[in-house]
Amino acid sequence: MIILGASYQLLPVIIEGELDSERFAYLSFGFLAIGIPILVYAFYIFHTGWLMQLGAVMINIGILFYVTNVLSSVFKKRKFSIFGLFIALSSLWLFATTIIGLLLVFNFTKFILHSNSLEYLSLHAHVGIIGWFLLLVIGASSRLIPMFMISKYSNTNLLWFILISLHIAIGAFIISDRLSIEWIQGISIFFILICLFLYLFYNYKAYKQRIRKKIDWPVALSLLSNALMILPVVLIFLFHQLNLKILNNEIYILYGFQIFFGWLTAMILGMTFKTLPFIVWNIKYSKIAHKGKVPAPKDLFQNEIMITMTISYILGFVLFIIGYLSNLIFMIKIGVLFLLVTAVLYNWNVFKIILHKKYNNGNKKQ
Repeated sequence: MIILGASYQLLPVIIEGELDSERFAYLSFGFLAIGIPILVYAFYIFHTGWLMQLGAVMINIGILFYVTNVLSSVFKKRKFSIFGLFIALSSLWLFATTIIGLLLVFNFTKFILHSNSLEYLSLHAHVGIIGWFLLLVIGASSRLIPMFMISKYSNTNLLWFILISLHIAIGAFIISDRLSIEWIQGISIFFILICLFLYLFYNYKAYKQRIRKKIDWPVALSLLSNALMILPVVLIFLFHQLNLKILNNEIYILYGFQIFFGWLTAMILGMTFKTLPFIVWNIKYSKIAHKGKVPAPKDLFQNEIMITMTISYILGFVLFIIGYLSNLIFMIKIGVLFLLVTAVLYNWNVFKIILHKKYNNGNKKQ
């Protein structure tokens, strides 16, 4: 939900155009807001019949509105943008992810696939992680991070190479997953590693050529997420090379934790406080900014809470991994507690922004 919401706000900035349809944006939100709780509840009680199917269908309808909106917004723009192409292709991979999920849900009772649904979970997850998440994050952040740092660096050729290589990686993964050919899986991992190192190089060059020397906490967290995204791929690469079959389940749990609580969480924690304050500020102050003193977007949230949240997040992430690797349950619990504190502080600051009361010429609240 947060990624789709951010996409609607940031896509016009990325493509330097307008969002094609606000109505489609509301429709995608409505279907997802109803479909996701239904699907979650159906999984909780493991009702594999009509309830789970209803949730999955509604989610797919919502995603279809989102994909249509993104594609029409990107391709109606006459000026081509490599960043827009990243977003457009990522939306198609998102739709592929939810379609696979829909098939898996119906396969519980209709048996429309050759194997049981669990056999396809890896494909379902990685089409989403590599196809949707990775393409979206690279496409959006390669435009936004240099912009936030006021950096003059740009390298379209490098981004084209990353885009093509990622699709080679996705294709190789799909083939290896369905045909169980390990050397093709190795090709997929190799290309993903190359793409990630090149993307880190892109951000490093943007950082070195920045005009704004001071890096604020939200951007610092976003840069940290770029470093964290390489950890799970390195883990799987080593696992694949060492052929550690005995640790299969343990490795994949750690792999999933690093993706969702490392790379993606750090990116969301950082980007929220670069984008949401501007969205709220634009609604409340854009028409009166010239009439008097108004707060800056960064004044809409509390920086001390942001710093505490960041420290709590890093401690929780590191302690959980150490506890998991050393099989120390108490350390895992401490790590989880810090992550819970992170979530509370994140929501506290988010609602400070959303519930911000407008100042009239810098004096009275309305």
